[in-house]
Amino acid sequence: MSGKISLALLASVSCLCFASEASAIDASPIAEPSVIYAREPTQPAPVRMASSERSNMGGGFIEFLFGDAPQGGRYQREPAYQPQPDYGYGGRRSLLPPMDPQQSMRREEEAVDPAQRLMDPKYEKHVVEYYGKESPGTIVIDTPNKFLFLVQGDGKALRYGVGVGRPGFTWSGVKTVSAKKEWPAWTPPPEMLARRPDLPRHMEGGPDNPLGARAMYLGSSLYRIHGSNEPWTIGTNVSSGCIRMRNEDVIDLYGRVGVGARVVVI
Repeated sequence: MSGKISLALLASVSCLCFASEASAIDASPIAEPSVIYAREPTQPAPVRMASSERSNMGGGFIEFLFGDAPQGGRYQREPAYQPQPDYGYGGRRSLLPPMDPQQSMRREEEAVDPAQRLMDPKYEKHVVEYYGKESPGTIVIDTPNKFLFLVQGDGKALRYGVGVGRPGFTWSGVKTVSAKKEWPAWTPPPEMLARRPDLPRHMEGGPDNPLGARAMYLGSSLYRIHGSNEPWTIGTNVSSGCIRMRNEDVIDLYGRVGVGARVVVI
């Protein structure tokens, strides 16, 4: 009887030891919190995975003592952090909004040769209503709004876009057309050469001449209504007092206006 009691006590001690060891094995450190990245799905919490492999040692306490258990005991966890996408330069670039279309267009315009710029369509020739008192055949130049009107009959006028004098070179008054020339030559006056000594002293008429295809001289002044080889400047304050037009417009006006025509500049 005493032998049986001793065997029972030994078995109880073994069970207590195994329970203590198993409890120690099952204890695991607190899982680190998962990190949630912007635009990425939330990572799942760590999950305990029981080993499905069975050894040839019968399991239990014997397997714990001699078996090749996974590192960290019988239970293993999936890593708390999963590899994240590359958020370097390339990653940030893909998250940037597309370029503003208007901004893109502005950059393209800056790269265009100035000679290829287009004139604002509102400065193209139009027939408009005219309620003024000037008689037909009179030229009226609206300096602030950059328009030239050729008065017609029946309350109408032809309106052309023009370039006018820069600040300090605008003027107003009444003149007459004293002369007309096709493809005029250009001789810069002394006053202009004093400001721009780099200009040529004389330039024959032609497509490269700044006076353009036609010129109408205004009285005895140095001012002219003339064409231009820079049509993109129409609608701006650009000249030294002359009134400039597109070549096709000045040719049209030239054919409609005679010497002696009245010119009113306002």
